[in-house]
Amino acid sequence: MTRATPPADVAVLIATYNRADLLGDTLDVLAQVDPPGGRTWEVIIVDNNSRDHTRDVVLARVAAFPAPLRYLVERRQGRSAALNAGFAATSAPLILTTDDDVHVAPSWLRDGAAALAAGWDYVGGPVSPLWEAPRPAWLHPTLHGTIAILDYGPEPFVFEERSRVPLGANMGLRRELLDRIGGFREDLGRSNGTKILGQEVPELLARARAAGARGRYVPTMHVDHHVPAARLTKQYFRRWWFGKGVSKAMLELVQPVTELGLDLRCEPHIGAMPRFMLGTAARDLLGYGRALLARDVGERFQREMMLSYFAGYFSTRRPRLSRPAYESGVQPNAPARGALARQV
Repeated sequence: MTRATPPADVAVLIATYNRADLLGDTLDVLAQVDPPGGRTWEVIIVDNNSRDHTRDVVLARVAAFPAPLRYLVERRQGRSAALNAGFAATSAPLILTTDDDVHVAPSWLRDGAAALAAGWDYVGGPVSPLWEAPRPAWLHPTLHGTIAILDYGPEPFVFEERSRVPLGANMGLRRELLDRIGGFREDLGRSNGTKILGQEVPELLARARAAGARGRYVPTMHVDHHVPAARLTKQYFRRWWFGKGVSKAMLELVQPVTELGLDLRCEPHIGAMPRFMLGTAARDLLGYGRALLARDVGERFQREMMLSYFAGYFSTRRPRLSRPAYESGVQPNAPARGALARQV
């Protein structure tokens, strides 16, 4: 009789979709990390309906991998659904998530697990680019989050004290936090559809902070993230920022207290729009005009993206002619508390 493998102390979750070769590189780098301080660990790959050779890439590495390497398939399309499936498939008390196109630092697993084990509810670290094509001249530094680049500096800090959030490409969560608040909303986040939505990480962290959670920025928990040439286009950025505006407006109607602590129920409105959004859009429009006159391509495109965000936000709120009746933090599409204990 085969003896059951004891539960791991740390789980690394990676959702993947049609990136077999990049995933192979990610796993090869992950196999070289420092052990997580005497804790046992496992890696779970959640294949979200890939049509390439993803399964073969994973299974070819199982025997030689330094920790249990598990392969799952999640048929519900979308990164949020895939990660929720991964949450449900592990009982590890400490969970780290990253992407299928990253190179983690040698200390990534060890330092991320240590911060969670020290009692932080969630953690995150810097994300640096691995450029597939030259960086465009119009790419303003404030737009780096569009392509999952993040650097808050070399010193650790508490996310709540600086009104910051980590990126989903490099974060960790305690299991007990997920058991309390549930996982990602599956109507938010990236899928294979034509509309690029987001906000799944800020939405989850807004719920976490409402429940009293505290997060830590861990500078040594570092990853390098592949930036494909296909995303270094103005068309991609325009779609991304419009989609962010759509998903942000959707989110705020049911969760009016944002991840940064702003309560929209207390803000003045003009019709369905928070008044400050209209003022911000007007300033961005003026800033676009000034940048156009100054021939500042970076500043001009940055202002254009803020206006794309406003357009997506406005398009979602436009059917409402009066101030919306905000719900009180209800997330109908988020997994119920305790639901993550069930196998997906």
